[in-house]
Amino acid sequence: MSDALPVFFMGLLQGVTEFLPVSSSGHLVLMKQIFSVDNASLTYDVLLHFATMLATLLYFGKDILRLLREWCAGFASADARGGEGWNVGWAVLAGTVATAAAGLPLKPVVERMAALPGAVGAGLLCTSLLLWRGSSMVASATSEGRPVSLFRGLLIGLVQGAAVLPGVSRSGSTIVAGMKTGLSAPSAFRFSFLLSLPAVLGATLIEVRGLLKSGEWAASLPEGWAAGFFASFVAGFFSLALLRRVVAAGRWRPFAVYCAFAGALSILLSLAR
Repeated sequence: MSDALPVFFMGLLQGVTEFLPVSSSGHLVLMKQIFSVDNASLTYDVLLHFATMLATLLYFGKDILRLLREWCAGFASADARGGEGWNVGWAVLAGTVATAAAGLPLKPVVERMAALPGAVGAGLLCTSLLLWRGSSMVASATSEGRPVSLFRGLLIGLVQGAAVLPGVSRSGSTIVAGMKTGLSAPSAFRFSFLLSLPAVLGATLIEVRGLLKSGEWAASLPEGWAAGFFASFVAGFFSLALLRRVVAAGRWRPFAVYCAFAGALSILLSLAR
């Protein structure tokens, strides 16, 4: 099998699973183990997340521009500070700071876990329990819900920071956390992906900065990375468009069962080795 083919499928897998509550990072780690893609570095993982970030920007583009205009207007007019954009803007900033505070210290742990399928399996089992719990919350969360606030953004950001661990679903964790704080399911879904944008961009910039210093940017990327990047972007956009209603509606128990099966299988395979 060509070395580029598994790399392409990794991009495709990232695009599909990024917007499902099944942990895209955990699936990437497991796929590396299955296909023995040893040269697909953490940098390539970040690049694939950047591709799905671009898909998110494209999908939510109009909404992002509207919220950004309202947030900026709040600096010039006190009346504008009561709008949604003002509150969401500060919530995203607070959540981003919280994500960095919780997630950056975990980077060495993430890199070690990425080499341990058993650890990824444990993360998937945690995700399964989280999704099962989240599915029971949706009925009450589909009402109007509470507005996004700075404090809620801070709490959801802390959860997003902890969700960098392989096997733990970022989208599932943050959507459940949002509903737990009182947001409606659609509002929690939207805020989850808005909050992901600065976090993914920041992680990409950190990786790029380190690679520019070492001069190993090209050498660290596997053969066929460009095709994988494109596959991740396209699959991410269409997956987001197709699966948004499914995820926001809380039909998560099939995903919970899937994560439990994948997690248990990962642990068993790890023990068998």
